Amino acid sequence: MLSAIRADLAIIKERDPACRGTLEILLCYPGFHALVLHRLSHRLWQLRLPLIARILSQLSRGLTGVEIHPGARIGQGVFIDHGMGVVIGETAEIGDDVMLYHGVTLGGRTMQQGKRHPTLGNRVTVGAGAKILGPLNIGDDCAIGANAVVTHDVPEDSTATGIPAIVRPRTERQREPLVDPTTYIDPAMYI
Repeated sequence: MLSAIRADLAIIKERDPACRGTLEILLCYPGFHALVLHRLSHRLWQLRLPLIARILSQLSRGLTGVEIHPGARIGQGVFIDHGMGVVIGETAEIGDDVMLYHGVTLGGRTMQQGKRHPTLGNRVTVGAGAKILGPLNIGDDCAIGANAVVTHDVPEDSTATGIPAIVRPRTERQREPLVDPTTYIDPAMYI
């Protein structure tokens, strides 16, 4: 768990140009707080203490505005930027080096038992307000546009934008780092 928390700290320092250091992250980043509390509640879930895990996740939701079910599996180096309104369902799986912006939902579309939430690969970026719904797969190195509604699998190295989402292969320009404080990034390049 500590290695995951260290990786979460490192990715924030790498990707947030507004970040001024570790102390600021520890005190002022609700997305980071939500991940730390999730990692604790997930451990309780694995130990078959579901009520305590759910209580901790609800306390986290109240403190951070980020709702993560304790059953969700989250990799290392995850950054929930701004956080407010993020919802991650019970059977969701998130890979390593993933970035989620505010208002993202990784939700289900059925009341049936079993896998009902999305699986995100490694190095995925999900824009503000995007909804990824159902037991679908988002491949490695994908970008999901702001406010997109994704209800089908997205192959690796693709971009999904719109309602319903239209999937296209990523261009070379879209493969550039999303956050580089030394250059201006044209938001139109992600459309």
